[in-house]
Amino acid sequence: MKAFVLDRYGKNRALRQAELPTPTVRDDEVLVQVHAAGVNLLDAKIRNGEFKLILPYRLPLVLGHDVAGVVTQVGSRVQGFKVGDEVYARPDDLRIGSFAEAVAVKAASLALKPKALSMEEAASLPLVGLTAWQALIEKARLKKGQKVFIQAGSGGVGSFAIQLAKHVGATVATTTSGANIELVKRLGADVVIDYRKDDFERVLQDYDVVLHSQDTAALHKSLRVLKPGGSLISISGPPDPAFAKGLGAPWFVRLVVRLLSAGVRRTAARLGLNYSFLFMRASGQQLGEITRLVDAGAIRPVVDRVFAFEATNEALAYVETGRAKGKVVIKVK
Repeated sequence: MKAFVLDRYGKNRALRQAELPTPTVRDDEVLVQVHAAGVNLLDAKIRNGEFKLILPYRLPLVLGHDVAGVVTQVGSRVQGFKVGDEVYARPDDLRIGSFAEAVAVKAASLALKPKALSMEEAASLPLVGLTAWQALIEKARLKKGQKVFIQAGSGGVGSFAIQLAKHVGATVATTTSGANIELVKRLGADVVIDYRKDDFERVLQDYDVVLHSQDTAALHKSLRVLKPGGSLISISGPPDPAFAKGLGAPWFVRLVVRLLSAGVRRTAARLGLNYSFLFMRASGQQLGEITRLVDAGAIRPVVDRVFAFEATNEALAYVETGRAKGKVVIKVK
């Protein structure tokens, strides 16, 4: 099969197009013929070597954390999926690899593709959808009538999270550039702040939840817009001790993580707030819930650009610019 391979870690290092053996399917996995693959900033960060301490990948490595395609082989212990099913998934860590013509995915991480979506639209959803779900529904337990501040509303996670929060019945505030104000309003944002003109800290107050995806300065300002008892969930760091423990990281990594997040955890505790870091995990069950929301019309994908498979490196470079509205997708088949 054709695939794009990372031979060595390095910033802006190009992936190499190569011919590789088709992945071997384990008893609890299915083989998916890849029709489309979502491109995420996480792929660039792994390529750059930012996660090599906590995610010990073996090189050469095929990147790619989102897949939509068709089942072509089923493991001996798999139930609920059959050859010919149209599916989508965020493959598990250490089993990623959707920048290829085929990828093996655990059945527990897989869900049937939303019927109304194209393969490209479906491939845009798993990672961002699961991130938003695990942040807002699982961790924050967001409820009707609460107020949530979702940073970077026109981005991949933000564009999904706004729609999910509105479905729950929350009041949603977000930041974006002036060019994307109408987009985030159409997605459901109630309060829209042009980050180039206004400081969100001066506009927002007494919020129940913040979904943080920006830099350290925005992190500390976000703590100040929460009311006592509120929760800040960060997907951009710093990681917290619970994250390192959940990974089973070695002691020295746990120590580093504890030190990295000590300042923000102390500040949050002093203000009577909850701080947690989220590194989303694969979940077919939660993807099934997302499928139902999409098929019901509550969530719609936001796709900025679709690149040809041969242009995978260009797609990755475009994601790194930070200018994409919603998601970037590679059309493989």
